[in-house]
Amino acid sequence: MNVYITGTDRGLGLALVAKFLEHGDTVFAGAYGIDLSGLMQLQERNGTRLSIVPLDVGSDDSVAAAAAKIAGEVDHLDVLINNAAIIGQKDATITDALDFGDMLAVYNVNALGALRVAQSVLPLLRAGTKKRIINISSEAGSMAARVRRGQRTRYAYCGSKAALNIQSILLQNHVAEFGIRVHLIEPGWLRTFLASKEKCTLAPTEPEEAAARLVAFIERDPPPDAMFYDLFQDRPFDW
Repeated sequence: MNVYITGTDRGLGLALVAKFLEHGDTVFAGAYGIDLSGLMQLQERNGTRLSIVPLDVGSDDSVAAAAAKIAGEVDHLDVLINNAAIIGQKDATITDALDFGDMLAVYNVNALGALRVAQSVLPLLRAGTKKRIINISSEAGSMAARVRRGQRTRYAYCGSKAALNIQSILLQNHVAEFGIRVHLIEPGWLRTFLASKEKCTLAPTEPEEAAARLVAFIERDPPPDAMFYDLFQDRPFDW
């Protein structure tokens, strides 16, 4: 398969690149450039089956350039995984100073970034065989879960993931006519760098485990009917 993954500098994205390469697939790794050491090591071992693509999903020009690079190398994509995300302001409540510029940046990456990328490579996905779009969402985007938790913080991250969820529904409503399936994945609490500059050590799960489960999920034939899916519980997630 030909697979395009965003947000691959480290964490889940890097683990996904490694896992697909293990399966013999060709991978286009969209990388922001924070830390390319892991990808470079994978490229040394896998050669031309890994193409490192400079990518800022928050930039129209960067997304278009990445799509053009991929289209110059292959005539189709089988799987797109929109993994790139940022968390933004974490602890502020409505009675604190809210950074609205920060919120806009988070929405631009987490929600609109996924839409930009999907649109940029839609012709390649239509020409593929697997025809899968995987948007990495979060329980943070579940309105039901936020009500249960009584959450008062993370306006940017929670709102952006909820926006990703609804736009994925709109996308699926259209691309179904091309035989493309869209899934939203809740990957679990992972030991990544999303919430801070240091790798989270409190989380129960390494990204490599989530990557293995996600690759197995994508390989299911037929795929699960549920659109919003809990990867570790192996069941639909509550909207």
